Amino acid sequence: HGLTGVVGAGAITGLDMALWDIKGKALGTPVWNLLGGKVRDRIRLYGHASTPAKALSLKARGYTAVKAGGVAGTVAKAAALRAAVGPEMDLMVDLHGPPWLTPADAIAMGRALEPFGLLFVEDPVPPDNLDAFARVRDALSVPLAAGERFATIWGARPLIERELVDVIPPDTGRFGGLTQMRKLAAMAEAHHVMMAPHSGSLGPVAEIAALHLLAAIPNALMLERVEDDWPERNTVITAPPVIEAGHALVPTAPGLGVDIDEARVAEFPSRRNVGD
Repeated sequence: HGLTGVVGAGAITGLDMALWDIKGKALGTPVWNLLGGKVRDRIRLYGHASTPAKALSLKARGYTAVKAGGVAGTVAKAAALRAAVGPEMDLMVDLHGPPWLTPADAIAMGRALEPFGLLFVEDPVPPDNLDAFARVRDALSVPLAAGERFATIWGARPLIERELVDVIPPDTGRFGGLTQMRKLAAMAEAHHVMMAPHSGSLGPVAEIAALHLLAAIPNALMLERVEDDWPERNTVITAPPVIEAGHALVPTAPGLGVDIDEARVAEFPSRRNVGD
């Protein structure tokens, strides 16, 4: 109950996902069936782009949504992306909530971004300062998102109950597993908040688990997909997600529908964030 750290929650997440996978395989049914059954056959994806060329590359692959990150030059970046992809593609901006970005700065930036018709602005200020977040919420008309930094439903609860966000993007590899994420989804549904999980930064199994969750909940918006960060990503699992026209098809095999190729993983030892 009192756990708030993403490191400890990450360990619990791995155990929880493994238990769902074991039970699904033992019963011969996909995890989404254990979560209540699926309400959709495919999940909309969004990619990341900092340049018009990258955004157009995603659009050419069928993506209908793209997110840009950072604070420096963000307004000009959003303007360039919107001009490149046109009005039919959804555009999001993640400001990452740096502690030095004051609520007044976030409001000014948010207002400058509003003309670009954003689907949402993520983490305009650190979400642990609820009064600051509320100040930004009241000043802007653009939808807001926050929640990837939280590791428990108790951490995310105030954002949802005070209806400070329109979208919550829990990190699938750090939120305590599918057991906690389905509770979060129900809490969010009661306040008309959509779910758009982060998954790509924490590996392909977390991504697959998110597909099962989003298949089974009514308030699924989309899923993060980081396609170009590591070319070998899909080679370390037995059944990578099937991507069609900017959507991931919901797995149908028992359990999570995927196994880890441990020998292949061993070929890519961690460098512990050591640069070249």
